[in-house]
Amino acid sequence: MTKLLLSLHVLAAIVAVGPVTVAASMFPPAVRRALPVDGTGPAPRAAGTVELLHRICRVYAGLGVLVPAFGLATALAMGVLGDAWLVASITLTAVAAGVLLAFVLPRQEELVGQVAERTPVDRQATVQLAMFTGVFNLLWATVTVLMIVRPGSSTGA
Repeated sequence: MTKLLLSLHVLAAIVAVGPVTVAASMFPPAVRRALPVDGTGPAPRAAGTVELLHRICRVYAGLGVLVPAFGLATALAMGVLGDAWLVASITLTAVAAGVLLAFVLPRQEELVGQVAERTPVDRQATVQLAMFTGVFNLLWATVTVLMIVRPGSSTGA
């Protein structure tokens, strides 16, 4: 049962978190490409790309709930729920989710609206969004390393 839960946990992380990290990273440059240059507004294709990337982030963020759910079930089955590496991973996962929900997705939503309305977008807004996205991605990378290395674990890492 542990191997099945661990497999589901890893698959959920790849399928759910992977697309969010990639689409969120692609979003700020896509917005910059969609900026009105000559007052006519963004090209329809550029605006569509921005909307699609935001939709990917929203949908896969929702699916991302499966990652900690399967992770907790796996940790219970392995009897490692109190291990320091796991507590740190859970904490970092919660922080990453908070960054995504509080900073990345709302700012994307604002920028999608501005691009759709053909209003000029402040470049600083895309730079700030890129920073929050980088923090989100760095947190997930750290969690991934902790899941592989498991410092102090007695499970034979």
